[in-house]
Amino acid sequence: MIMLSVKLNEFMNQAQNNKISKGVYNDYQKTTSSAQVFAENGQLECWVHTYLTHDGDNQAFSDGLKLFKRTFIGPLKIPLSLFERCCGPEDHMKWQVNAQDFENRVTHLMTSIQKDHDMPPLIIQYVNDGFELNDGNHRYEAYLRLKHTTVHVIIWITEESDVDAFYVKYAHLFPKQ
Repeated sequence: MIMLSVKLNEFMNQAQNNKISKGVYNDYQKTTSSAQVFAENGQLECWVHTYLTHDGDNQAFSDGLKLFKRTFIGPLKIPLSLFERCCGPEDHMKWQVNAQDFENRVTHLMTSIQKDHDMPPLIIQYVNDGFELNDGNHRYEAYLRLKHTTVHVIIWITEESDVDAFYVKYAHLFPKQ
């Protein structure tokens, strides 16, 4: 456990130094455009952790992502139909929340999305040939209700074999260079 803590501290110190040295950290915003700038500077993972520990209010998810080496891809625009929510008031949801709180948050987000399309990308995992939504369940529902068919996402992958499988299966998602 001490070794893991040391490795995490080393990683975060290195990431912090990289962010500041490139001037990217100071430009952080909770938007897809900001995530794209971080990605272009090789700092997408830093954007993810900054978002999760601040605006995303999901320290536990950020901490969990730091436990292993991950590959982060994006932001990409992908069909909403490739994945679904895992959080909401419905009985079958993995993470159940209060129905009124969920509805209030989704309604607020629908208004926000209509005013400004540059929202934070959803964060999803690619594993076992499929996607799992990890952050952005309320935004997902808001996009769905607003009849959006695609959404910007950041994809994280743990296993190298899954990275290879993702690139083979979803090469069409990448813009032609």
